[in-house]
Amino acid sequence: MNKHVFDKSKLPSRHVSVGPERAPHRSFYYAMGMTAEEIAQPFIGVATCWNEAAPCNISLNRQAQAAKLGVKHAAGTPREFTTITVTDGIAMGHEGMRSSLASREAIADTVELTMRGHCYDAIVGLAGCDKSLPGMMMAMVRLNTPSVFIYGGSILPGRMNGKDVTVQDVFEAVGQHQAGTLSTCELEKLEAVACPSAGACGGQFTANTMACVAEAIGLALPNSTGAPAPYESRDQYAVASGEAVMNLLEKNIRARDIVTLKSLENAARVVACTGGSTNAGLHLPAIAHEAGLQFYLDDVCEIFRDTPYFVDLKPGGQYVAKDLYEVGGVPVVMKELRKAGLMHEDCMTATGRSMGEELDLIEREADGRVIYPIETPLTKTGGVVGLKGNLAPEGAIVKVAGISAQHQIFTGPARVFDCEEDAFEAVKIREYKEGEVLVIRNEGPSGGPGMREMLATTAALSGQGMGKKVALITDGRFSGATRGFCVGHVGPEAANGGPIGLLENGDVITINAIAGELSVALSDEELEQRRTDWKGPRETIYASGALWKYAQLVGATYKGAVTHPGAKVERHIYFDL
Repeated sequence: MNKHVFDKSKLPSRHVSVGPERAPHRSFYYAMGMTAEEIAQPFIGVATCWNEAAPCNISLNRQAQAAKLGVKHAAGTPREFTTITVTDGIAMGHEGMRSSLASREAIADTVELTMRGHCYDAIVGLAGCDKSLPGMMMAMVRLNTPSVFIYGGSILPGRMNGKDVTVQDVFEAVGQHQAGTLSTCELEKLEAVACPSAGACGGQFTANTMACVAEAIGLALPNSTGAPAPYESRDQYAVASGEAVMNLLEKNIRARDIVTLKSLENAARVVACTGGSTNAGLHLPAIAHEAGLQFYLDDVCEIFRDTPYFVDLKPGGQYVAKDLYEVGGVPVVMKELRKAGLMHEDCMTATGRSMGEELDLIEREADGRVIYPIETPLTKTGGVVGLKGNLAPEGAIVKVAGISAQHQIFTGPARVFDCEEDAFEAVKIREYKEGEVLVIRNEGPSGGPGMREMLATTAALSGQGMGKKVALITDGRFSGATRGFCVGHVGPEAANGGPIGLLENGDVITINAIAGELSVALSDEELEQRRTDWKGPRETIYASGALWKYAQLVGATYKGAVTHPGAKVERHIYFDL
């Protein structure tokens, strides 16, 4: 390829590499073996969330080397750096889960600080686990540099007794073990085979949902998110991503040229039609916030409401990310959406071409097994639904993918728990009744702090065969792997005086996913009286440190649980300094 010669006089890296006054800075670069030619080229941050915490991140280091090759091919100088991740699968079900959502902000902040401090001109960002994907995309949009996102890829499914298994099966097997229907020996066999490779959880849980978002929003190359982590083809996508970011830099196409209100709507469509994670209702508003756009939970749910659900993925369906990839991946899904007029085709993508131009290149069609034709969907509305009512004035969200219409309306007495541990203990010893609505409160972003996911509790309920016989509501979150009638993101949260904090055992709660309602059979006067009697937020054990800081800063769930004012009030854009 013809190497483009870049004029660095208008790029951020001029501050650390151009002119006699930058001689000391260049000394540092020579110390790392860089040549004068490399110092004269644009500096491209190659940010990874590589670590040894979990299989989701373990292959990112390898893929980063491939991305660096792509940058070099296209006359750029890659500078690799890493940031943290907190892996939900390992953090789940204990105090460590409080670190998960806060880590999204830490990832965005540390990528921003590294890019600013070293004046990098563009970014290729690699992420593998749940919060690291939105965290990396938030940093790209905040910095507004040319940006390309790379997903590390999904894990391969395990095999047991002739069937594919995932980590979701292990979480649910814990419930079966507690219920006495699965032996310790069988549980140990399952845990040993469920996760056979590097990569993020294989179902349409949060990591794969946000990977699909990265393609749909335009920050990732088409079909780049689908190949499982162990596949060598991932390296080819990484090389192509490195070359793509140099093309964007040459054309001055930046993250906010790609992430617009229309592209956010495209992303929400893909979440809905794949039965994706409810966490997208938190992450899409947060990404929008970095661009100065107002795209709240209501707006996300509005799109969910009129998008058919036609991709049969776990946890509501049968297949995993590898299966979706093998039938053509996200581009084929978006092509189906386009047939129904549900895609904005004029959005820019990381290729430098529009979404419509990219979809014109896709020859494959829906296979009818993993991706159904949009004319004959699994259900007519999206796999995720928004709820509102006197119990959730700021909204709530529920995943209904795989739940039949008659099970989407539930009325029952509340059984109230003030934290997840209390609920899990009660479920373990079956101290609840069929027909009840389990309420887990004080688990919101501020009151938790950290807005934990309730997978241990919901998986135990599913494992006991009670997933459809009780409902669960919380001001916390649910894992993308959660099944059953589980309502999350109830806002305002209990710690901020939300009605969920005023509930008492026996209050009759109605969840109606068809009408979009979440209410409690209490008059406004009764709720007001309880608010007057309310003793204030529960004290937590986090009186200092990162989680204390997060609790002080974090905003409302429906706005994305963000921790700074966002692009609406910014006074400069990093790239233009």
